Amino acid sequence: MGTIFGTILAFLIVFGILVFIHEFGHFFAAKLVGVRVEVFSFGYGKRLFGFKKSGTDYRISLLPLGGYVKMLGEGLAEPGKILEPDDFMAKNRLQRFLVFVMGPVMSILLAVVIMAGLNMVGVTTPRYQDEAPVIGWIEPDSPAARADLKPDDLILAVNGRKTPTWNDVEIAVGTKPNRLLSLDIRRDVRVMEVPLTTESRTKYEMGYAGFFGKILTQVQMVSPGSPAEKGGLQAGDVILAINGEPVYFYRFVEIIESNPEKECAFRVDRGGREIALSITPRREGKVGKIGVMQTAQSVLKKFAFFPAIGQSLKENARLTFLVIDFLKNLFTGQASAKQLSGPLEIANFSYAALKMGFLSLMSWIALISLQLGILNLFPIPVFDGGQIFVLAIEGILRRDLTPKARQIWMQIGFAVFILLIGFVILNDIAKRLPNGWRSLLPF
Repeated sequence: MGTIFGTILAFLIVFGILVFIHEFGHFFAAKLVGVRVEVFSFGYGKRLFGFKKSGTDYRISLLPLGGYVKMLGEGLAEPGKILEPDDFMAKNRLQRFLVFVMGPVMSILLAVVIMAGLNMVGVTTPRYQDEAPVIGWIEPDSPAARADLKPDDLILAVNGRKTPTWNDVEIAVGTKPNRLLSLDIRRDVRVMEVPLTTESRTKYEMGYAGFFGKILTQVQMVSPGSPAEKGGLQAGDVILAINGEPVYFYRFVEIIESNPEKECAFRVDRGGREIALSITPRREGKVGKIGVMQTAQSVLKKFAFFPAIGQSLKENARLTFLVIDFLKNLFTGQASAKQLSGPLEIANFSYAALKMGFLSLMSWIALISLQLGILNLFPIPVFDGGQIFVLAIEGILRRDLTPKARQIWMQIGFAVFILLIGFVILNDIAKRLPNGWRSLLPF
C-alpha cells in the first residue's frame, strides 16, 4: 500500500508541475493578448471540483493525463459573426500563434531553468560517461566478444555517427536492440570497420553490446569492523589496482570474491594521492568479502551562474536531438516501442526519483518537461503543434479555415490522441506481463 500511495503521490507531483507550467504558458499568453480564458483544467473529462474567478473556471478533472486551457471562441468563429474583443478568433494569427506556442515554450524553459539550477548546486555523474570510448572490459560470449572487439579498442563511430564519449556510444547502442551496427574502431594505429549485432536486454528492450569502458571503482561506504576498515580503506577512495593488476568496475567484485583469506595489495587514489593498502577479504561461504558498497567512479560538476545556464542549454539541445532521433528510429523500426513510457511507467520512474531525493526528482521533472515541450510542437491534431500547423496553412491560404474544417481537424486529433493514450497505457501493461504484447492477445 505504501508503494502504491507513493507512486500515486509522485505521479501527481510530477504531472501537477508539468501540466501547470505548460498550461500557464497558454494562460499567460492568452491574457497578454487580451483573450478571455473560460477554463483552466488539470486533467480531462468530467469536472471534479474547482473554483471560478474573473470569468475563468479553475478545475480538477477526472482523467489526470494532462490538462488544457479553453478560450472564448477558440476555433468556433462563423463567417460574418461579430466577435467580442476578447474572443480568441478576433485576434490576428501572430497573437494566436503566441498563445499556442507558449505552452511548449514554458515546458522547455522549465527544463532549462531546472537543469541550470542543478548545475549550480552540483551534479554527481559517472566520470567515464564524458571520457573517450576506449573499451576496458568485454563480457564473455557477448555481441562484442563475438565481433572480436578487444580491450583498448577506441570506438570512433556507430553507423557512421561519431561517438566522442561513452555517453554517445551508450545512446547509439541502447536505442537499437537486435540490430546490425557498423562500428568504426581504432586498434593501435589501424582504423577498421567492425560489424556487431546487438542483443535486447531488460523489459524495455534496450540494445546491448557487452563492452564497457575503463570504469574505476569508487568506495561509497565502508562497514564498521570490516576488513576494508581494518585495512584503511575509506569512503571516496578510488581503486586503481589489486595485486598489481589494474582493476575496472566489472572485475572488482570478482577479484575480491576469488581471494578469501588471502592478503591483497590495494593501490587507491585518495584525493589525488596514491596510497598502498593491504586488505585480507574474510571468508563468507565460499567467497571473499571486504565490507564495502561500491559504485562507478563519479565526479561532481558544479558551475557558476552563467556557465550553468550555458551548460543547461547545451544539455537540453543534446537531449532534444536525442528525442527526435529516437522518434525517427521508432517510425523506421530501428527502435523498440517498449522503450516508450506511458503514464504507468512515468509514475513508477517518478516514485523512484522521489525516493532518491529532491535533486533526482527535479532532474526527472526537467527531462519529462523537455520531452513534453518537444512532442507538443509536432503537427499532430489536439497537440499545440497541430494548431500551429493549422495557423501555417491559414497563413499560406491567407484566410481562416471554416468552422467545419476546424471541427473535422479536431475530431481527427481527438481520435489520434485517444489511440496514442490507449497504446502507451497498454504498452506499459505489456512490459509487466510474462509474454509482453502476446499476453494481451486472446488467441
